Amino acid sequence: MKTTLKLLVLSQLLIVSTASMAEETLTAQQCNDYPFVHTQGPVTHAQVMNELYELEAAGYDASAPNAPYPDNLNDAQNRLSAEYARDCKAR
Repeated sequence: MKTTLKLLVLSQLLIVSTASMAEETLTAQQCNDYPFVHTQGPVTHAQVMNELYELEAAGYDASAPNAPYPDNLNDAQNRLSAEYARDCKAR
């Protein structure tokens, strides 16, 4: 009984992990909302905050002591640009 339960749990974990690793296709709207995509009109506060959030998620930390500015900002921007190219330009 325990072996069957362990096998069932293991198979469910395998299915979930395989599904989570499947590549997600972004919609055109999601690609347009990507940080660093030039938009028409003025930039909103929400867009600026989203861009800052994405930069921080990519490794940028403005409050880090002795942070090598602007290198750390450029590195985060390059990571985001690579993600954009992978997610939106490879269609």
